[in-house]
Amino acid sequence: MELYLDTADVSSIRKWNDILRIDGVTTNPSILAKEKEDYLKVIAEISEILSDNQILFMQVVATSYEDILKEARQIAKLRKKNMYVKIPVTPDGLKAIKVLHEEGIGILATAIYSAPQAFLAAKNGADYLAPYVNRMENYGDGIEEVLTLQAMLGNANMDTKIIAASFKNVNQVKQLIAGGIAAVTVPVDVLSNMVLHPGTAIAVEEFSESWKKRFDEDKIRFE
Repeated sequence: MELYLDTADVSSIRKWNDILRIDGVTTNPSILAKEKEDYLKVIAEISEILSDNQILFMQVVATSYEDILKEARQIAKLRKKNMYVKIPVTPDGLKAIKVLHEEGIGILATAIYSAPQAFLAAKNGADYLAPYVNRMENYGDGIEEVLTLQAMLGNANMDTKIIAASFKNVNQVKQLIAGGIAAVTVPVDVLSNMVLHPGTAIAVEEFSESWKKRFDEDKIRFE
């Protein structure tokens, strides 16, 4: 399973990339707009943190077919390897995905709210599909819809991967991982909650206190 960090905050990316085996970073226009630096500079800084084997996703802002093609081709050139373009599943977006796939450009179909939308994007050649799990809850059962999509792709023998997005809590992520999802992209706060647990902190403190009480030391002495 692939794990991505859904942010453009360089310090957070550096921190969690050091701690965990992150497969890459996903961004979108809203995420990049939050940063103080110019968006191309931010993308360049993220690229310096990531290895060539980690994927970086950047989304087009254009909405018309021709402009989507232009932006996508430029985005794909921002890194020598593993620079993927995110394209919303509008009619113009789907048309662009079909063409860009033939050109060999890596594509993540995004802004997905239903399994049928995603399936058609996969049919057009998208490498990844990003259903908006939490937002989909406003229209039904987001988790169930994503799992239905997964079954649809499997039954059709498609290699396209789901990279579930738009999470608000750890339980949503847990349910999809348990369901065999191929990938998730999580915001920093959700990832932090996946790692940190008050029970762990209490246990570590108890271990340290027991050791110090017995040996009057904070570390293991090997001499």
